[in-house]
Amino acid sequence: MEKGKSKEIFAQAQSSIPGGVNSPVRAFKAVGGDPIFMESAAGAYMKDIDGNQYIDLINSWGPMILGHGNELIAEAVKQAVSRSLSFGTPTSAEVEMAELICKMVPSIEQVRMVNSGTEATMSAIRVARGYTKRDKIIKFEGCYHGHGDSFLIAAGSGAATMGEPNSPGVTKGTAQDTLTAPYNDLDKLKEIVAANKDQVAAIILEPVAGNMGCVTPVEGYLEGMRQLCDQEGIVLIFDEVMTGFRLAPGGAQELYGVMPDMTTLGKIIGGGMPVGAYGGKKEIMQMVSPSGPVYQAGTLSGNPVAMAAGLEMLKYLDSHRELYASLESTQQQIVKGMQETLDELGLNYTMNAVGSMYSMFFTDQKVVDFETAKSSDLDKFGAYFNEMLNNGVYLAPSQFETLFLSTAIGQKEVEQILSAHKKALQTINS
Repeated sequence: MEKGKSKEIFAQAQSSIPGGVNSPVRAFKAVGGDPIFMESAAGAYMKDIDGNQYIDLINSWGPMILGHGNELIAEAVKQAVSRSLSFGTPTSAEVEMAELICKMVPSIEQVRMVNSGTEATMSAIRVARGYTKRDKIIKFEGCYHGHGDSFLIAAGSGAATMGEPNSPGVTKGTAQDTLTAPYNDLDKLKEIVAANKDQVAAIILEPVAGNMGCVTPVEGYLEGMRQLCDQEGIVLIFDEVMTGFRLAPGGAQELYGVMPDMTTLGKIIGGGMPVGAYGGKKEIMQMVSPSGPVYQAGTLSGNPVAMAAGLEMLKYLDSHRELYASLESTQQQIVKGMQETLDELGLNYTMNAVGSMYSMFFTDQKVVDFETAKSSDLDKFGAYFNEMLNNGVYLAPSQFETLFLSTAIGQKEVEQILSAHKKALQTINS
């Protein structure tokens, strides 16, 4: 497989871009080798600047649920561009988008558009603090909520201790208001809340984690968290930037039947354009300026091009709800086929999957949190990733990222994925 042009442009990029990439995981540090630079994509496939073609299993980290180059979305974008790239004023499309989100997501009564998932989570935390008049938040090990200072905090040594910054530039003052808990451990969460009685404004989590690989909530976990927040007056925030509109029309909260107080969204609601949103109960959202005292603003929030793309995406998902069952069927076929090969070769593994998200871990432990995810053989995953790449399948370049399927993946692509999987495992196991 020719990769010369990608190598050349990566070397060039490092003189003008930190690390040569604009988001760290793209650098392939976790899997070895140099990143692949893409040129185009259509349907289930991406093509790089060297002319190599890959089945895409990250789908821009989630939003390309209909595959690349969807004609309805592309046409909507063309029409929007012909009117203007940006107004900096309200448009009717923003209202239509807000109404559609409120219709589709069970817990959202009002919603505010922003430009990214990071903006959405930062804003939701600020609103929750303003609403409760409390300062502390609880996040979970292995859950990623963007690069806001409040989220780049490592766990403290015990339930009553503050976290520590895990990135230079994050102050200890910020860290003292962030508590970190293990995912899927309700007893530990209750212990942390009790040790910080009447101080916790919000609990924020990915209801299905996607940033330690795909990790699903254990039975009763989300329900217990909802009950705990009700008892303690804590705002429960579901970060559905990945899962929103992907696991069901109303996201993970619809799938699991647990309603948060606030929800953060992104990715799919832009149809691939940069976008985010946060919403929730009306009484909480009324705290947001200009209705209330919590300030948040953005010149490009509700950008007309992003709104046009997102509206076509959400309208399609709302009117074709049967596609979720089809996506899950594709996932189950892929996972079953992968397991058969892994079993044949006698390899240790764990498969986690829900809807159109799945992950394979090279470990014999059941993966339920970040600690068990870290038991994976990372060297083996790196070798597997590169062999899959050589066989024309593009995976997330990290063990700790979930994979995403699209409706463009048909039977031919399923067979190619499973064939590549078998060849890759045979190579690294020889």
